[in-house]
Amino acid sequence: MKNLLLKLHETNFLTKNELLYLLTNIDKECEKELFRLSDLTRQKYYSNKVYFRGLIEFSNYCKNTCKYCGLRSQNKNVERYRLSTQEILNCCDDGYKMGLRTFVLQSGEDAYFTEDMLVVIAKRIKDEFPDVALTYSIGEKSKTCYEKLFNAGADRFLLRHESANRNLYEGLHPNMSFENRLNCLKNLKSIGYQAGSGFIVGLPDQTDEIIAEDLSLLKKLDLQMVGIGPFVPQSDTPLCDCKSGSSNKTLLCLAIVRLLLPKTLIPATTALAVVSKDGWINGVKIAANVIMLNLSPPSAKDKYRIYNGKNSLPDSAKESLNSTIDKLNKEGFVADMSKGNYPDWERNDNYEYDA
Repeated sequence: MKNLLLKLHETNFLTKNELLYLLTNIDKECEKELFRLSDLTRQKYYSNKVYFRGLIEFSNYCKNTCKYCGLRSQNKNVERYRLSTQEILNCCDDGYKMGLRTFVLQSGEDAYFTEDMLVVIAKRIKDEFPDVALTYSIGEKSKTCYEKLFNAGADRFLLRHESANRNLYEGLHPNMSFENRLNCLKNLKSIGYQAGSGFIVGLPDQTDEIIAEDLSLLKKLDLQMVGIGPFVPQSDTPLCDCKSGSSNKTLLCLAIVRLLLPKTLIPATTALAVVSKDGWINGVKIAANVIMLNLSPPSAKDKYRIYNGKNSLPDSAKESLNSTIDKLNKEGFVADMSKGNYPDWERNDNYEYDA
């Protein structure tokens, strides 16, 4: 086991079988060493900086029926909403005044927001706040749509693959294609986005072998951002009675990803804080270097119910920012409000596409 950890630290690579062995056989002593090596690697590239992003959940409509998500189209118990362009800009203005220089626009797959509308939103944000980074997290789109958004000013795109196992993925995502998910990620990378993926730990029927597949896929994709969080059930979904994923297993995965992809940007997710009181701060201490601060209006926060417990944070974004910074400072970390780009990444504004 110690030789495996040494190999992972020195080469940033393990085979799928080696990853599986690590996941299934690691003991407390080696776990402690894994976390130490992960922390050292994060410090090497990011020192004690933790980047803050402003999250805006602008629509909870979704055409999909993912079995674990409270936004699924078949859920009749959720009150739907959409933010207008001006409401989105107001959220950006609030965040900008707080010092944030990255905005993450997230929604369900809502066909109401056409390509042209999403382009207009991106251009308006970049016109009014030219020194910010803009991230979209809006699901599967055509390559042409991704290209148009990039040319409109979007810098990053988040699209978690959720599970690298085709059977598990398609079982949880009715009428969705595993191949299309991967093609979307490849398109995003080829266009020049800072692209992000990731998976859920503790999904029903997930095995350590499947998690090893997830980790191997992330290494193969070699993306700039990786989001990993534990499964948390939502009361209005088919998986409502399933147990939450393990906080500790999630932390193991975060540490392994930090060593597989040493420069990647990794958020400490809200889901970690839901399953464990100290989950998100442990995530930062071990591997993560990004915090998402929710800038959505209070009424929208309460309706974006992707899993139970997500909306237990303070309504005031400023209050949440201050308390989070205090906790980070006590642990020796420094809040960084800048764009916080992936090292050496630069926009290619000469990208050409077929209109």
